[in-house]
Amino acid sequence: MKKKIMNLPNKITLARIFVTALIVFILLFPFGMTKIDIPKLFIDEKIIVDLRYPIAGVLFIIASLTDFLDGYLARSRNLVTDFGKMLDAIADKVLVNAVLVILASQGQISPIIAVIIIVRDIIVDSIKMVASSKGRVVAAIKSGKFKTACMMVGLSLTLFYNLPFELIGLRVDQLLLLIATVLSVISGIQYYILNRELILKD
Repeated sequence: MKKKIMNLPNKITLARIFVTALIVFILLFPFGMTKIDIPKLFIDEKIIVDLRYPIAGVLFIIASLTDFLDGYLARSRNLVTDFGKMLDAIADKVLVNAVLVILASQGQISPIIAVIIIVRDIIVDSIKMVASSKGRVVAAIKSGKFKTACMMVGLSLTLFYNLPFELIGLRVDQLLLLIATVLSVISGIQYYILNRELILKD
């Protein structure tokens, strides 16, 4: 029986893309040039919270959780489709890369972090594409999964001003993003080594 393209998991994935667009709008729209006043919270003398960031943070966490939900539903209900796989990969990259670029451009994280993570993902995706064209599926590796976990938590904390850790002077957000960056390089090299013969084979 032919599977419906726009099944429930794919609709959830598509919703993740729309949520990402909303995050981009919230973080980039020049509210200061309009009559819309976004209030700020004064935690203490050094921590002034622009509410755009925690609002975007809530949406980012929701969007991240849908990544697990759509995959679980697709597998448990036998609704996995090629379109869904493609859409899921696009939604993941759009969400993470958009937030990385915006936070880097606004000075919230180092641009080096964004560049390394994005370039690594392009290389790994290229390796997977070559492998797929030769009939081989490249499985996820532990270092890549740990990198993703550190990155998602690190970005979430950054959007929430690293609270509550900022109150005691611990930059947990930056530490997690640094670990994610290092693991990006390590996992990227591992992906290449594990698939080197396949890549170089004509």
